[in-house]
Amino acid sequence: MSPLVQLRRPSRPSAAGDAAAPAEASVRLAYVETYGCQMNVADTDLMLGLLGRAGYGRTDDPARADVILINTCAVREKAEERVYARASELARYKRRSPHVVLGITGCMAEHLKGALAARLPVDLVVGPDGYRRLVEHLTDGPQGAPVIDTVLDRHETYDGLPVEHGGGVVGRVTIQRGCDKFCTFCVVPYTRGRERGLAPREILRQVRQAVDAGAREIQLLGQTVNSYRHEDVGFAQLLRAVAALDGVERVRFTSPYPLDFSAEVIEAMATTPRVCPHVHLPLQSASDPVLARMRRGYDFAAFRALASALRAGVPGIALTTDVLVGFCDESEDEHAETLRALEELRFDNAFLFAYSERDGTYAARKMPDTVPAEVKRRRLEEAIAIQRRITGEILAAQVGRRERVLVEGPSRRSPDALLARTGTFRPVIVPAGEGVVAGAIVDVRIERATPATLFGRCQAEGDAP
Repeated sequence: MSPLVQLRRPSRPSAAGDAAAPAEASVRLAYVETYGCQMNVADTDLMLGLLGRAGYGRTDDPARADVILINTCAVREKAEERVYARASELARYKRRSPHVVLGITGCMAEHLKGALAARLPVDLVVGPDGYRRLVEHLTDGPQGAPVIDTVLDRHETYDGLPVEHGGGVVGRVTIQRGCDKFCTFCVVPYTRGRERGLAPREILRQVRQAVDAGAREIQLLGQTVNSYRHEDVGFAQLLRAVAALDGVERVRFTSPYPLDFSAEVIEAMATTPRVCPHVHLPLQSASDPVLARMRRGYDFAAFRALASALRAGVPGIALTTDVLVGFCDESEDEHAETLRALEELRFDNAFLFAYSERDGTYAARKMPDTVPAEVKRRRLEEAIAIQRRITGEILAAQVGRRERVLVEGPSRRSPDALLARTGTFRPVIVPAGEGVVAGAIVDVRIERATPATLFGRCQAEGDAP
């Protein structure tokens, strides 16, 4: 799912450097960094909930931590190398205080298993299905050899466990774990196991908990989120049920699988005002032979028809996507088909990557990586240039419009500005002050645009559009 590679380090510490940490000096403190997709962010919230229930405080300063966890991604090689570098850096706290427990969790832990412990001074290696036992591992403490807990469990959904939503404006709820698609390039089925859905009652419980903690927008997460089914409840029914809960102002979901996008889901989006008019729809390639080698299960004509159905069913919808260039044996003509598709479909934005071989996948075992690195780089640059121009044109067309936005929090670049998002997930920077705070839903007039961001000013009711 996307965005595929990102980093969430603890932020906005209190004056004492801790977030929601008890004041007693004897309380053990945990520090968690997160790499990867939104599901990894949600898994971090789960681990923090488990640690909090066990009496651990949370610190935003690794120098004060008794437990340091790095929650990781394995989708891209660069993500793994960043984790290696960061883990080596954080290991200095363990060398300084031998009681400190250093652990790697998540997809990289599942992918590399004991190889991590051979390269890093870690005490724990815990895969995505091992979080239920995390506190047990910490309670037992390191016994010489690192703990390696990477057994996949096709029934584990973490039903009923505490989740630390942290009081943010956006609440993330994982409704489905694992993936059954087995695309030839993708390591996710091997790091997260097979698809299994969380019970609707548990999803609604977690949504209510997030709303009680301050969330106004709910993001429903899954590797193939629209494939969700639990007994007789499908994804369209679940969308409507979540949107009907008191306190939920917006509902998003990511990432759907194109092959499983039904007419019922489009209808639910069209008839449920709280469901945002935005879909992240991974294309990967517009070449039918490449899609076949990827085992995506659809051809470009089917993808184009789905994009048209979404735009017809939900007027004004924004579509974003993933594109992977330079896959095995990709020719110049096949690459050109993808470039033409970017021009034709005009996605709001795209996460664009060059193919990197991942150990354990079908492609790594059976399909030679034949496209030279310099060709991949050039193709990636070509795709980025096209998408950057299209995104800039789409954003420029918003200038002068009035949009309703949800204010998410401080802008990263200016203490005097706030980041907000439209229902179509477009970022809008607005001035701070005048009662505009995180969690507010306000009308803004878009005053200017850069190739990546909108800038607006809040409008009071009755202001001229």
